Amino acid sequence: MKIKHIVLTACSLLLATGLFAASKPAEPRYVLVIHGGAGTILKKNMSPAMEAAYKAALKQALEAGYAQLKAGKPSMDAVEAAVRVMEDSPLFNAGKGAVFTHDGRNELDAAVMDGRTLAAGSVAGVTTIRNPVGAARAVMEKSQHVLMVGKGAETFAKEIGLPVVDPKYFWTEDRWKGLQKVIKADSIKVQLDHDQKASTLKGTENRDYKFGTVGAVALDTKGNLAAATSTGGMTNKKYGRVGDAPIIGAGTYANNATAAVSCTGWGEFFIRSAVAHDVSAMMEYKGYPVEKAAAAAIDKVGKLGGDGGLIALDKKGHMAMPFNTAGMYRGAITDQGKIEIKIYKE
Repeated sequence: MKIKHIVLTACSLLLATGLFAASKPAEPRYVLVIHGGAGTILKKNMSPAMEAAYKAALKQALEAGYAQLKAGKPSMDAVEAAVRVMEDSPLFNAGKGAVFTHDGRNELDAAVMDGRTLAAGSVAGVTTIRNPVGAARAVMEKSQHVLMVGKGAETFAKEIGLPVVDPKYFWTEDRWKGLQKVIKADSIKVQLDHDQKASTLKGTENRDYKFGTVGAVALDTKGNLAAATSTGGMTNKKYGRVGDAPIIGAGTYANNATAAVSCTGWGEFFIRSAVAHDVSAMMEYKGYPVEKAAAAAIDKVGKLGGDGGLIALDKKGHMAMPFNTAGMYRGAITDQGKIEIKIYKE
C-alpha cells in the first residue's frame, strides 16, 4: 500500500508541474512582416472587391519575400522583393501608386538597413526611378553615402544601370483625383493644435492624406535582420517636403541586437520622435521585448499629436504591429510559410 501511495503521489506532483500535461504549442516564429500604410481604413468604406485586391497584393508581397528566405537568401533580398511588389502596385502610396505633390509631381522616398552591419542607404525626392527601394539599396552597397536626393540620386541610379522611367509612369487617375480633392479642401495653411486658427506656418495640414507608405522587415536563416521602407509621401506636399521613410532611425532601422523596424504615418512626428531607433533603444537599454517597445514608441507619437503605425521583428522571430489609426494594411509569414493578413483594427 505504501508503494502504491508513493507512486500516486509522484504522479500527482508530475501532473501539477505540467510534466504529464499536454505540451504547449510552440509560438510562431515570424520571418517576414510587411505593411502597406496606416490611416482611416474602415470596413464600411471598403468594397469587397477592393478589400480582396489589397489582401491579394499583400499576399503576393509576402510570398515574394518568403521565396527569397526559403532559398537561403539574405534578409535584405527578402525585404527588397516584398517592397518591390508593393511599389509596382497602384494600390499603395509607393512607386506606381505614389501620391501627387501640390505641383502635380510624384516625388518618391525609400530606405533600407542591414541589421548585421548597420549599413544603410536611402533616396528622397526622386521622380524617375521605377523602384526606389532598389536605389536605396544601391546607395548602401555601391556608394560611400547613406542618403541621396533628387537629381543627384537619379543620376547615380542611371549610371549604375537601375531601371528609370518617364515620370508619367507613376501617374494614376485615383491619385490625381485625390490631389484635386485635397487642394479643394485644404487651405494650405497648417492649423496649430487643430484649433481652427490659421497659422503662418507654411505647409499642408492634411491629417489623413499622408498614408500608404509600404515597408518590410525580415529575419533570414542566418539570424540577420533587415528593414526597407518606400513611400510617395504626403498628398499635396510642397517645398520638397521629405517624411520619415528615408530617414534612418526615424522611419527605418535595423540592428541584429534588437529589431528591424519600418514605420508609416505622419512623418513629421516620426522624425521628431526618431521612432524606428526608439524601438531599438528601448529594447537595448531598457530590456523591453519588441512588442512593448513598439507599442511605447507609437504611444509617444500619439501623445505628440501624430498618428500612424509600425512593424517590428526581433532576432527570435517575435513581431509587433502597433498603430493608433483606424486601420493598417499589414501581413506576416512564419518560417513554416503560414500567412496572416489584416487590415482593420481588431
